[in-house]
Amino acid sequence: MNITWLGQAGLLFQTEDKTILIDPYLSNSVEKINSANHRRQPVDERYFKITPDVMIFTHDHLDHYDPETAPRFFEKQDKTMLVLAPTSVWPKARTYGNGHNYVQFDRGTEWTEGYLRFTAVPAVHSDPHAIGVVIEDLWEKKRYYVTGDTLYSERVLCEIPHEIYAVFLPVNGVGNNMNQADAARFARCVGAERIIPIHFGMFDEMQPDIFDTEKYVIPEIYKDISLASEVEE
Repeated sequence: MNITWLGQAGLLFQTEDKTILIDPYLSNSVEKINSANHRRQPVDERYFKITPDVMIFTHDHLDHYDPETAPRFFEKQDKTMLVLAPTSVWPKARTYGNGHNYVQFDRGTEWTEGYLRFTAVPAVHSDPHAIGVVIEDLWEKKRYYVTGDTLYSERVLCEIPHEIYAVFLPVNGVGNNMNQADAARFARCVGAERIIPIHFGMFDEMQPDIFDTEKYVIPEIYKDISLASEVEE
């Protein structure tokens, strides 16, 4: 599994024959609402050349379901995309049509696509329908957990599957997200082999610095995230 960070909460997962795009924010729409939140990372237009097999949105906030970014993918017709979206996003996304399969993907819902299984899990956020997602590679037998925007919650932790290989979680501490201290606690409870902080550096100058474990991997925007240990390599 190759994984690229697209900035903010955007992630691109690629296997040999499947491409999964999560919460792409490739515009400057947030600044139009709040001028303080201008992009500190430029948009890389090459990602619009990709037609993902699966698009996932975790909730209805501009930097996750972006009405300037999402339609540029929905308008593509070179393949049928599977679009997984919770109740807050699904009615908006499906209006674009174009033959794509728009699935209402609320907490507890599972969808199996070939050798990949997607599970919507709870998130505690200001969008009451917000979700996290667990991507299970049934071939490699690895689970990747993208928390979406969430606060620390024992209820969330109780509903996460065991044996998570990698967890991707917010650390910015604003907008009803975990701060670095709570993100570190959350990651320890999940027990993942790899911990990847996201949701920083787009509207701020934050650099995660609280994680003091070899499991911690800091991503760089538009670059592949190296998760393999020296033993695995």
